[in-house]
Amino acid sequence: MFSPKEYLYNLVTYKVKGPLAAFLRGILFLSSLAYGLIVTVISFFYRLRPVRFNCRIISVGNITLGGTGKTSLVGYLAAKLSQQGNKVAVLSRGYKRDKKLSGLDGIGDEPAMLQKKLPQVPVIVERDRLKASIRAIQDYAADTLILDDGMQQWRIHKDLEITTIDAGNPFGNLRLLPAGFLREPLAALSRSDIFVLTQADAHQDTAGLKQKLKRFNPCALIVESRHKPVGFSNLSNPGEALGVDIFKGKTVVAFSGIGNPQAFENTLCSLGVTIARSLRFADHQDYTQADLDGVIRYARERSLGIIITTEKDAVKVARLEIHGVRIFSLNIKLSITSNEAEFDRRLFKLRSL
Repeated sequence: MFSPKEYLYNLVTYKVKGPLAAFLRGILFLSSLAYGLIVTVISFFYRLRPVRFNCRIISVGNITLGGTGKTSLVGYLAAKLSQQGNKVAVLSRGYKRDKKLSGLDGIGDEPAMLQKKLPQVPVIVERDRLKASIRAIQDYAADTLILDDGMQQWRIHKDLEITTIDAGNPFGNLRLLPAGFLREPLAALSRSDIFVLTQADAHQDTAGLKQKLKRFNPCALIVESRHKPVGFSNLSNPGEALGVDIFKGKTVVAFSGIGNPQAFENTLCSLGVTIARSLRFADHQDYTQADLDGVIRYARERSLGIIITTEKDAVKVARLEIHGVRIFSLNIKLSITSNEAEFDRRLFKLRSL
């Protein structure tokens, strides 16, 4: 039995057939036209007089729903700019944050992952980015703010607009919500200063995608990036650093609750890992003990003592009870694989603003 969210996904990806499905897709299409009109009007009026802050504002966002690697890019930028002496703060909405929990447990999986990786960079979780910006400047003397998932933050003036594009599935079915995965019409790409193609495999032909992006925005820089695996971490012993080849030739159970689970699974396979079963949860899954026990039970029934998940999922799973198996997280690092010098030039040029 599909959940409503799963049914909607299957509906818009044409995995559900029949007259009823066709009728519902028609309703969704009409709704998407109304949605597109509303978004266009609201964004236009907000961008007439955006709020300006006395600091540099860098936005990292995407035009589609789902995982495009924007949070990894935020971490990459925050580390690079901090190393250059900038006082950086990251502003995040903290999707599915739990205010009942304290510390990192309550700010959401992606902000918690960023804060663990970059303890020297304040990660401010606040739905209202205007309030978050004021807090970052007043409380942390930040001179550079990075808006995580900031493309639709139309009220704020941005000095650099970076849009992440999944090279394998850039625009979904080319339809707006709720009939598709686009948050804004594709014409909104004209606002971007830099396009970062994520999950760009070394053998993948991205020429056609680059031409399409150039038609929307001929002045934007286009760079390619990859998520490179750098090792594994033991959730029961976080200080234990393990190399990327440690599970080569091993059979494991994998699980994830991310926007693009296929990329995670492909990365494991590229490291010589055999996946007996990959259990996929909803994006930003708020794991319960029952969820984890189910994964562990599946592994133990098949005499598999190794379970691997993502860094983002590990943040939530680590606070649960792990027994009878070992659970590891795959650690990745984003790297720019093309036009890196020009990317850095545009990024560091902001220091003189």
